Amino acid sequence: LFRSAVGLFDSFTMNPIAKPILLVVDDQPINIQTLYQVFKDGHEVFMATSGEQALKFCTETLPDLILLDVVMPGMDGHTVCTHLKADPRTHDIPVIFVTAHNDPQEETIGLQLGAVDFISKPINAAVVRARVHAQLTLRRTLREVQELNENLEERVARRTTELEQALDSLQQSRDELAH
Repeated sequence: LFRSAVGLFDSFTMNPIAKPILLVVDDQPINIQTLYQVFKDGHEVFMATSGEQALKFCTETLPDLILLDVVMPGMDGHTVCTHLKADPRTHDIPVIFVTAHNDPQEETIGLQLGAVDFISKPINAAVVRARVHAQLTLRRTLREVQELNENLEERVARRTTELEQALDSLQQSRDELAH
């Protein structure tokens, strides 16, 4: 990747790279505002104040990463994460729990539910940015590997078909020569 005078471009295709989409889910507006301020410049930041809103958002737009509060009225973060991981469309979206809990058992539960990280409030902006960046880099890399695998599988299938046709043609020629 490199930055040009007009923005960020993919070094292979020269296509502009879209800003990553983050979904911040928290019932406290101050927490949402804090995370928005941390990420507004380099990301598209969307906000939800409940688990229900977060799940609805994900049916319409697939975020690249979700920053999810654990303790919320109604549907808590654990339930939201469970729903996300059970849905084939959203199961691979990285979820980072952001919570006031500083309990190793809480962290373990979150990770067992499928979260990729656990950040305690109050947040340290530099640490949160670094952790989000690491997860977005990992997600982008995994997507690239999947695309390369799909392309390779297509090429192998195409080449296999070509070889099978050549083998059939060779067999026909052999049969004609035998007659």
